[in-house]
Amino acid sequence: MIIFDKKLYVSLTCQKTSHNFTKIAFKPLHTNLFNIVLLSFFLTLGCGNLYSQEIKNKKKPLPTVKQTDKQKSTATEKPEAPVSDTIKLDTVKAKKNFLDAVTKYKAKDYAKYDKKAKTLTLYNEAELYYKDVELKSGIIVLNMEKEEVYAGRIRDSAGVLIQYPNFKQGASEVQPDSIRFNFKTKKALIYNSRTEQGEFKIKAAITKKENDSVYFLRGARFTTAKDIDNPEYYFQTNKVKFIPGKKVITGLTNMVIADVPTPLALPFAYFPMSQEKSVSGIILPSYNDSNTRGFSLQNGGYYFALSDNYDLTVLGDYYTNGSYAMRFESTYAAKYKYRGNLNIRYENLITSERGYPDYSKEKIYNIQWSHSKDTKSNPNSTFSASVNMGSSKYFKRSINQANAGSNLNNTLNSSISYSKTFNTIPQARISLTATHSQNTQTEKIDMTLPTLQASVDRVYPFVGKDGVKKGFIKNINLQYNLSGKNSISTTDSLFFKPQMFRDAKIGMQHSIPISTNFKLFKYFSAGASTNYQETWVTKTENRQYDATKGQAVTTTVNGFDAYRTYNFSTNLGTTIYGTFNFGDDKKIQSIRHVMRPTMTYSYTPSFDQYYDNYTVDASGKISTYSRFDNGIFGAPGNSNSNIVSFALSNTFEAKVRDRDSTKTEPKKIMLLNNLNFSTSYNFNADGKQTLAWQPVIVSGGTQLLDNKMNVNFGAVLNPYAIDGAGHVMNVFNIDNGGSLFRLTSANLTVNYSFSNKGGGAQEKNTQSQRNGGRNDDLFGTNTDLNDSRNSQFANEKDDDKDVITEFFRSKLPWDMTMAYSLTYSNAARENKITGNSIMISANMDITPKWKGGVSTGYDFVQKGVTFTQFRFERDLLSWRMAFNWTPIGPNSNWNFFIGIKSGMLSDIKWNKRSTLNR
Repeated sequence: MIIFDKKLYVSLTCQKTSHNFTKIAFKPLHTNLFNIVLLSFFLTLGCGNLYSQEIKNKKKPLPTVKQTDKQKSTATEKPEAPVSDTIKLDTVKAKKNFLDAVTKYKAKDYAKYDKKAKTLTLYNEAELYYKDVELKSGIIVLNMEKEEVYAGRIRDSAGVLIQYPNFKQGASEVQPDSIRFNFKTKKALIYNSRTEQGEFKIKAAITKKENDSVYFLRGARFTTAKDIDNPEYYFQTNKVKFIPGKKVITGLTNMVIADVPTPLALPFAYFPMSQEKSVSGIILPSYNDSNTRGFSLQNGGYYFALSDNYDLTVLGDYYTNGSYAMRFESTYAAKYKYRGNLNIRYENLITSERGYPDYSKEKIYNIQWSHSKDTKSNPNSTFSASVNMGSSKYFKRSINQANAGSNLNNTLNSSISYSKTFNTIPQARISLTATHSQNTQTEKIDMTLPTLQASVDRVYPFVGKDGVKKGFIKNINLQYNLSGKNSISTTDSLFFKPQMFRDAKIGMQHSIPISTNFKLFKYFSAGASTNYQETWVTKTENRQYDATKGQAVTTTVNGFDAYRTYNFSTNLGTTIYGTFNFGDDKKIQSIRHVMRPTMTYSYTPSFDQYYDNYTVDASGKISTYSRFDNGIFGAPGNSNSNIVSFALSNTFEAKVRDRDSTKTEPKKIMLLNNLNFSTSYNFNADGKQTLAWQPVIVSGGTQLLDNKMNVNFGAVLNPYAIDGAGHVMNVFNIDNGGSLFRLTSANLTVNYSFSNKGGGAQEKNTQSQRNGGRNDDLFGTNTDLNDSRNSQFANEKDDDKDVITEFFRSKLPWDMTMAYSLTYSNAARENKITGNSIMISANMDITPKWKGGVSTGYDFVQKGVTFTQFRFERDLLSWRMAFNWTPIGPNSNWNFFIGIKSGMLSDIKWNKRSTLNR
């Protein structure tokens, strides 16, 4: 080593990368110990040769040193340039360092390096970081000779083992008792490892890490319980091949519950652990039996994870008497575009056995489709669907549905609509809607396939360039509306058969409304409108007397026909405010009363030109009909309509002193949301067929108890008297010895929801409402017997914990919903209450792990208990147990379920239920 002018020049060449680092100057070695250490570090890394270089401004050039044949160099002749000389230090290649990346480490107590053993020991809260490896432990030993690292626990002052190792490489993380890892082979030997993969928690006595993607485990247990060291259940196996994020393959596997081995065992098992959102797989069926259908396998099938945007579940049931059911369920979504779901259910039900008197066979089905479009995708167009159609008896007969609300429902409704707005001047809109209404009692179905609606925005022809619409003339506006329908009325038996389409009615209606509004005497708002309407139809009817049959015969005439009508109306209204002040020192400081009276006059002339006479029977009796009778839009009127209507709406609001003394402003509360009166007078009434005055309709409603109680009421007041037979006479009731009005009917409904959870009412049961029932559980929960894994209680959360405030006081969450209905009838002097019932639903956390609920009611008129359901649920940590019982009524049944909560092990369950009495 040569030193020139008290400086040493070093040339470093990395053997791995062949990268040169030149002209690194050091002070004389004997002057700084740090230089020696730093130089040794470079040499240890395997960097190459040293060379000396003359300092600038040196007068004499360095002499040329003779080199070997393989390594020759000549001295430069430039006087100011240094002459380099290369000296071969060692003919043996330096050993490659096994740590080829930056290594970071730290320890709380010490980091000790043993030069002889070539080990680095880190003690107490030790941490080591190398590439994608992160290791934390009580003690870490890095053996540079064997290129391995060891990690383990340490003992505290009480002799307890603490600071378990935590080994993390990439996305894999293990918490063992100890670990041995080789940096060269990337293999590891792990003792008592604990790791999590999704919902799974795995613990193994010995784990061998073969490479980054394969682990072999011995003496392993895996579970979805929160506590891996003390689980409620686990699967025990001795041989496991574990591929993180993909799958677990085991040998002989035995299920252990509460540390007690069960006879449930499999010769091998496969558990998918894909990191994808969903994985396709088999859905195992459950066993059941029925007195009327025999033994069965239910709810077995396959789940297809078709893509991230949509999936498909296929489920089926089979009974030994030949009954079977199929269900197809799909959910789909596209971000910022749309989302929806589709359910198709079909059941072939056979009761008893062929040849027995109670034998029956029936096919029922139900289709539900829900679709919504994200408004962000296109604000000028919308598409939505809400479909619930199928057999009228589906919810009454289905072996997989138990819901009294759906069973008692009389109507199934569906709607599919598309609309688009055209940004023209004036703006135009068009919409297509297909509707479906089905009465489950009469099995009658009414559909429109489709309804076309088109309109052009209002046009103000008399508005000037300033755009001000003020006054009678400038407010005159007109628009154009178009309505087209293809209406179909059919029954269950004829649904989608040729006759259904032959009986369809097609028509189109054009209307041009012209209206205006203006102020009258400053305080009155007045309006006037007229409407011209033209109706087109494709079918009319013809009635004539048939002498051979001796009666009138109606025939359908196919072909285009039309009629035209018009009408006129005007209205006048105002708003009256009244305030009653009681003083600022009173609890009720003031009451505000707002009245909005309106009067409307409408006139429609007679269009008797569209009416004809025909002979009814052989006696020559003549009657009148219109060829547009029974048409899609009906027939025009054949008499004048000259009616004036009166309406009065009221609201009452109070200002009360706030209980909070710090508040300076009074509190506003609503006394009555609305109190409405309406009636009308017909100037063309003849006193026989029609009476001049119509009954007064009274309706009102309010909210009480912090808006938790909704109260609605209504009544019908008839000004005319009735005779002994109960028929209305053209005589005022007050002139017949009675009061001014005769109360013919009244109703009262009260709904009250309250809870100690701070939110009030329960969550809405949207699926029950979609099936046609209620959105609460007054008629019980909507129990889909296809799958009992979901909780019966809408507000259940796995992370809910009971909060104990005192020894004798514990928070017991509960909620209650109450509905009361009262109906009074006196149309024919019967003077009786025709309906008087109360329904109550309550749910409560009986203990932190037990939930209970009941839905029941009482009919005071029929003097009997209404629909009653009891439901219980037990949280078994990783498991859930549920029992649902309807003890009385035609839908009496019970259902018991116990199973693992985790979706990965949802097939591990036991479900037993009684047969529905259908």
